Amino acid sequence: MKIKAFKHLISHGLLLAAISSLLLTESSARKWTSADGTKNFEGELLSYDPDSGAVGVTLASGKPMKFTQDKLSEADIAFLKEQGKVEAPVAGKPAAGSIDVDTKDLLKPHDGKPANMSKPVQVFILLGQSNMVGAGKTASLEAAVKQNKKYPYLLDEAGGWVARQDVRNVRVMASGSGPWKMFNNEWMTVTGKTIGPEFGIGHALGNAIDAPVMILKSCIGNRALSYDLLPPNADGYEGNRETPRKPKEGAAWYAGVQYDGDVKAALDVLGDLNTYYPEAKKYEVAGFFYWQGEKDCGKAEWAEAYEKNLLLFIEALRKDFDAPKAKFVLATLGEHTKGCGNKVFDAHMAVDGKDGKYPQFKGNVATVYSNPLSMGGSGNGHYGGNPETYMNVGEAMGKAMAELLKN
Repeated sequence: MKIKAFKHLISHGLLLAAISSLLLTESSARKWTSADGTKNFEGELLSYDPDSGAVGVTLASGKPMKFTQDKLSEADIAFLKEQGKVEAPVAGKPAAGSIDVDTKDLLKPHDGKPANMSKPVQVFILLGQSNMVGAGKTASLEAAVKQNKKYPYLLDEAGGWVARQDVRNVRVMASGSGPWKMFNNEWMTVTGKTIGPEFGIGHALGNAIDAPVMILKSCIGNRALSYDLLPPNADGYEGNRETPRKPKEGAAWYAGVQYDGDVKAALDVLGDLNTYYPEAKKYEVAGFFYWQGEKDCGKAEWAEAYEKNLLLFIEALRKDFDAPKAKFVLATLGEHTKGCGNKVFDAHMAVDGKDGKYPQFKGNVATVYSNPLSMGGSGNGHYGGNPETYMNVGEAMGKAMAELLKN
């Protein structure tokens, strides 16, 4: 069950009924009982305000729940009063604590150790269109690694593709808001015919963070931010007033339909955490990665609205994943150069927390200038399928995220 769905239940006084339907397995959390004694659930106390009676609990799945103490048994209320006021921790900060790894050490070969499963899984959600999905050819990557000795951390001691036991690689895909499909659910290792930037990202963050890491990719190709991925806090699709953000009943496609589908698919995965990260008990959405813009470049009104919609997109993701402090890293399109005058490129650079123009993004948003990292070609042409472009951009994005988390 999704976070937003729980919030809806809370507002209607149905929290305990919803919780009673959860099947919670191994947990060291406290057992709580409803006021009438008929329902139980397990969770760790997150916060408590004796004055208002507000209670915050983290379920075994990692989802935070909020309700008032009158929903609980007398024994639970007595326990809360013994604890006194409990302040909730700051959201979005990785449980592993501050990152003190130098960026030059982020891409060393993995030491082979599994993750510390006592810590919450640090989830990084990858969004965008076809180049985030990935079109780098695995066959060419194998030649680059094994013959040209590039990206040596991708290999194990035996010369095969390393499978990290501390980084989970999960990829799902929805077409619009319809049912989604699962394409990857495995330890971080090279499989299939194509790759995206997830390997550079995953290895960098796996080396940087002393906690289990999940790379969760939820995206599909040929989608525009200013239409298909339009966030729910946007007024509506400006280029066509007949297709508003909130569709008419029965509409198959509408502005924002892919945003809704991508977010739902990712939340569904997190709602079934143990299936996608074995033995995991909790998670925190620590950051977002975004590589997109090709389709918006093809339509003047989409490109014109891109910067405004990008601001709303960052804001909406943090709200919908209940991660207000989560970091955000995006990459420009490889063919765009500084001073090119492209509206989408200008928007990408504008939100950079270091050199952009929005003070609220300082220290929590970073833009990777990918032109020097690209091996040629354009985003629309998938950079000729050259896997080195995807590896280079992924490495840079992973390093940028590590710097944001470190600071």
